[in-house]
Amino acid sequence: MGGLRLHLPLHCFFGARKAEGKPILPFRIQASTSTSTIVSNPDLVQDAKVSTRMRNLACPICFDALFSKTGATISLASTSGSSIECNTCNKVYCGNDAFLDLTLSGGTMDYDETMPLATELFRSPLVSFLYERGWRQNFVWGGFPGVEREFKMAKDFLEPTTGGDIIDASCGSGLFSRLFAKSGMYSLVIALDYSENMLRQCYEFTNQENIPKENLLLIRADISRLPFVSGSIDAVHAGAALHCWPSPSAAVAEISRILRPGGVFVATTFILDTFSVAVPVLSILRQPYIRATSNNLFLSEDELEDLCKACGLTGFSCIRNGPFVMISATKQT
Repeated sequence: MGGLRLHLPLHCFFGARKAEGKPILPFRIQASTSTSTIVSNPDLVQDAKVSTRMRNLACPICFDALFSKTGATISLASTSGSSIECNTCNKVYCGNDAFLDLTLSGGTMDYDETMPLATELFRSPLVSFLYERGWRQNFVWGGFPGVEREFKMAKDFLEPTTGGDIIDASCGSGLFSRLFAKSGMYSLVIALDYSENMLRQCYEFTNQENIPKENLLLIRADISRLPFVSGSIDAVHAGAALHCWPSPSAAVAEISRILRPGGVFVATTFILDTFSVAVPVLSILRQPYIRATSNNLFLSEDELEDLCKACGLTGFSCIRNGPFVMISATKQT
């Protein structure tokens, strides 16, 4: 969600190394009753009533499935006052009026954890308030094409996953989460961020725009410890976030874990190879910069492709415009 202020003209977009063909998602049968679930250990749910909306959620500690004794549908419409449990860890996770907290420290009374600088920056009320009120718009100076064009580009990459469940990771104030929800493209849209204040902004915008809440869920979670059952998610989108993650490799590995075979990961970030003469200097300064700011610097498309391959994602392709890059990769089938 960070950015660079680079004054560059917005050139026409061109594709690089487009993946041939589109991945085929496996056929799925979804239960029509309100007592069905998918769990990693069936022995744990002998007497539990579980909503079908719980099928994706997992304990961030042990990754066993979470369930609700009340059988309530887990969506933004019923998040307030909800509680879900892990039978393995005996931990209860609670929802407030806006989001469900599925962080490792969620529900702790005394313990608090300070995250890297970039993460803490976006937890502040001021930055959360300003994000859609000027902050994100400045990304055009770094080659970002504008929200409408960026959303269309993402939808083109994500088209094979239509009708499934999508996570908008590091969603910020929910700029793209709300667009996905309004598009009707997915059966469930999960807006996920670590920042409580960003999620509250998302909730407020959702109310202002009268977006239906039945197929939308707001979750607070750590990008490196995603609270979802392995192989349960059809698509993950991460807009202008990859460079802000404390460990991109840990985050992309988690995304790969939760994606179904054939699932698609789409992300946007910055690549600084536009100024080729500066790349050698940036290579030297990169590590001190990362340590000081907690922001990551990417110097080539090859770095991002290598990152995806290392985490089990294939079919890498990207679109460039100056420093801006949108990447797409697919979970192996």
